Amino acid sequence: MRAVPAVPGIIDADQVTRTAMSIAAIQDEDGGVPWPEGHVDAWNHVECLMAMTVAGLCEPARKGYDWLARHQRPDGSWPMKVTGGQAAEPGGESNHAAYVAVGVWHDLLVTSDEAFARAMWPVVSKALDFVVGLQTTRGEVVWERASSGEPASYALLTGCSSIYQGLRCGVRLAERLGDPQPDWELAADRLGHVLMAHPEAFADKSRFSMDWYYPVLGGAVRGPRASLRLDQEWETFVVPGLGVRCVSDQPWVTGAESCELVLALDAAGRREQALGVFADMQHLRHEDGSYWTGWQFVNGKHFPHERSGYTAAAVILAADALSRTTPGSGVFRDAGDQQVRITGDCGCEHARA
Repeated sequence: MRAVPAVPGIIDADQVTRTAMSIAAIQDEDGGVPWPEGHVDAWNHVECLMAMTVAGLCEPARKGYDWLARHQRPDGSWPMKVTGGQAAEPGGESNHAAYVAVGVWHDLLVTSDEAFARAMWPVVSKALDFVVGLQTTRGEVVWERASSGEPASYALLTGCSSIYQGLRCGVRLAERLGDPQPDWELAADRLGHVLMAHPEAFADKSRFSMDWYYPVLGGAVRGPRASLRLDQEWETFVVPGLGVRCVSDQPWVTGAESCELVLALDAAGRREQALGVFADMQHLRHEDGSYWTGWQFVNGKHFPHERSGYTAAAVILAADALSRTTPGSGVFRDAGDQQVRITGDCGCEHARA
């Protein structure tokens, strides 16, 4: 049996397992992991599958990957929102498609199950071809292709930062499976340059904390540039003792953004800050192991009044990164690197009722 992550003084292995089980508990019978509102989107769905894989819940995770294979469209995309097995919002988001490569690469790192990676390879390949088809001549990737087939007129910094990680993971997976994709590597190089040097390429969403830390989280910004970026907006978004604001102009901290910042700090080598933010956000933990989405700290209320699978997933991934427990714990830390050695073992445990 594979070890489950634990971060001493903050969260133990039993608590991480309960958090993973809280994700499995909300999974639909068809394999989708929904938002509290009931819809499924591919990005948050993949994040939940990664978290369950970390905790050894391979059966529900693989059921979730089967959901992805069944709902992928011929162009390689997924609907923005799927409800009851049908497209509720039919457009296809580029960052949703790219994140599938992160999930499958992460699964291979953790489990060393190459047969599964090969089975998912056609899904990943079509998805990243869809993504590359939305790249502009400058290098950014526009955020969606509408159901009419028309690409969006603008790109998003957060989305492109996640796409950068997806392309890098896809390149590594392609090389591991003996099917190199130089076009993806070139696309990642071009996108990385735009992320570092051309802020004008992206719509202004600077009030959102994700636009602050995602270039570091996705791997495009590292070294002194990463430290400078994290320092510049620290006081804007970090609320001591509570976590990270979702948006700069509202008294609202959110668990997912807090844990993603933890991952970005870890990737930038700022471990003590990462541990501090991770400890601060634990006030959102529910007694059943799930996590409240956020806390409105002026009104003193959970907002929205919901517990979300994607928040629980971010907690597990942050715990793994900080503890270095699984061979996939560096999937964000190594996002900008070219070579990653696979040393995982398949120590999965079936989900329990």
